Amino acid sequence: MAELIARREGAVGRVIFSNPAKFNAVTYDMWCALPQVLGDFERDDAVRVIVLTGDGEKAFVLGADISQLDQNQATPKVRRRYASAVDAAYQAPTLCRKPTIAKIRGLCLGGGLGLAAACDLRFAGDDAVFWMPAARLGLGYNFVGIRRLVDLIGVANTADIFFSARKIDAADALRMGFLSRVIPAADLDREIEAYCKAVAENAPLTIAAAKRGILEVRMDPEARDLEALQQMIERCYASQDYREGRAAFDEKRRPHFGGR
Repeated sequence: MAELIARREGAVGRVIFSNPAKFNAVTYDMWCALPQVLGDFERDDAVRVIVLTGDGEKAFVLGADISQLDQNQATPKVRRRYASAVDAAYQAPTLCRKPTIAKIRGLCLGGGLGLAAACDLRFAGDDAVFWMPAARLGLGYNFVGIRRLVDLIGVANTADIFFSARKIDAADALRMGFLSRVIPAADLDREIEAYCKAVAENAPLTIAAAKRGILEVRMDPEARDLEALQQMIERCYASQDYREGRAAFDEKRRPHFGGR
């Protein structure tokens, strides 16, 4: 059964794309569910960081479930509805106030590349394989999808993966700047847990403001809302967390942040 699984474990919200029979290809219902799941985690004060991953070790996400393509392209109205759901799913990890991490094992191709690129960070096992097969399928990629990759890996690398449709390994993806870290597959879970723990111990208002600042930098100048960013910064300085951080620094102890 294809489904999107949401699970909270302490301060970590986990989103699992589960369709193992098809290497975690994403159905229409799964696309629709992702913004809601991330929204629920965003509203949960106990969640400090969110990890998106695939079910099992063979694949992260292979993009859209091609068995549904005909029904999802049946009429212009249906195509628009499907495209809207996919676009909202891709935007959700980027727009979420909390840090999002793509944990990648095995295959990551097509729409899976776009989904990973929409996360803030991408950690991969050294067994990961990346592939943009659009030119092998005759598919066209829209402006937003192209821009997401260009912003992350640059014009030349984006051209390379689209033009050649070649598979690249984790080391090459790291060199391109697609990956944040490459970790031996056997150590991936442990390393991500350690990283999430470190993030969860930091001030969440500061992290949210930093993420909003990064988003503003990436936006077109005319679309920026720097006033909203400034309000988030001012909230940091007015917070109990700021007072706690200053006190902990002076007292040479570990701070305890509550997000207020």
